[in-house]
Amino acid sequence: MESPEVTFTLAYIGFACCFVFTPNEFRSAGLTVQNLFSSYLGSEAVGFIRYHTRRTSITVVIHAALPLGYYSGMCIAAPEKKLAYINQVSDSWRAFLLLSVCLQLASWVLVIYWSCRRWANHPISRALQAHAVPPQSGWGAVAVSINTEFRRIDKFATGPPGARVIITDTWILKVTTYHVHVALQSDSHLTVTESRQHQLSPDSSTPTQMLTIKLASINPAVKAFDIRLNSAEYVELRDKLHAPIRNAANVVIHQTISDLFLETFKSQVELNQPYTLPSGQELEPCCGCMQVPAGTKLVRLCRENGDDSDSECQQCFCRPMWCLSCLGRWFASRQDQQRPETWLASRVPCPTCRAKFCILDVCLLH
Repeated sequence: MESPEVTFTLAYIGFACCFVFTPNEFRSAGLTVQNLFSSYLGSEAVGFIRYHTRRTSITVVIHAALPLGYYSGMCIAAPEKKLAYINQVSDSWRAFLLLSVCLQLASWVLVIYWSCRRWANHPISRALQAHAVPPQSGWGAVAVSINTEFRRIDKFATGPPGARVIITDTWILKVTTYHVHVALQSDSHLTVTESRQHQLSPDSSTPTQMLTIKLASINPAVKAFDIRLNSAEYVELRDKLHAPIRNAANVVIHQTISDLFLETFKSQVELNQPYTLPSGQELEPCCGCMQVPAGTKLVRLCRENGDDSDSECQQCFCRPMWCLSCLGRWFASRQDQQRPETWLASRVPCPTCRAKFCILDVCLLH
């Protein structure tokens, strides 16, 4: 049986990780800095810059207090260690306590320094100062501009709270746990550098393709930063921007669920048993696109328990008439668009003879 010390340590580590990285369960329960200190933070819609200046400062103090909270909790969880009596604890616990207290004091000193000169030393204020024209005008005018545009309903906003992206008519903002990146649209160059696709499976939710867009500013005082978003939001993002987005990595951007499914469909078919074309049989152009030769044949391979009657699929006697892309698009078009999680496991009729088939029956020509 585990000791109370080990149990508390594991529980506290789990709590601390969830509190810092904030999964949806913690957010729903209100265990976030934004919710716990909402009365002090005020409204983000009323004063965006002031809200996040306070939020990041409180976050630094609270996160720095987690080691000290662990020590305090251990005093209760393991009273036999007598951690409440500093002169009786071991050297290792005394060193841990000293580091925890120093970390907490350092966080307070840092926040006090940030608050000097009406928060002019805060990293967010310094980021705004880089956009002040002329520089003598100060960061306050930039904050007013951002606050005003953030209140408009036509802004673009996406992403989780720890990496939220907001685009207004003039500004591009990325909100992180400890900072807010700020860039002028007119000074920014955006480039798609990477895409990651989460494959669709019968027991998963809708497929997604996550894009990474690097933002670089011609303003030397603005550091480059990355934007991550779902490819389905790419069109809305592009419409809100005044400048084009370059594709340096030649990334194929899938903007619909059908596009995402087609990639998964092709990957699955490549795992199926290939079909050997009889000698002397010539291939005709694909009936769907008429651009490439037909490349697939429907062969019933998904028999269950060796009994044909157990499967809804039927044998197709059509010659090869479709390429893989067109057959995949046909497969996707026959699905329930509101339930993409069922697509891979479903069956559709052959586009020519109407014999039912599933994805396991699609064979590439060998």
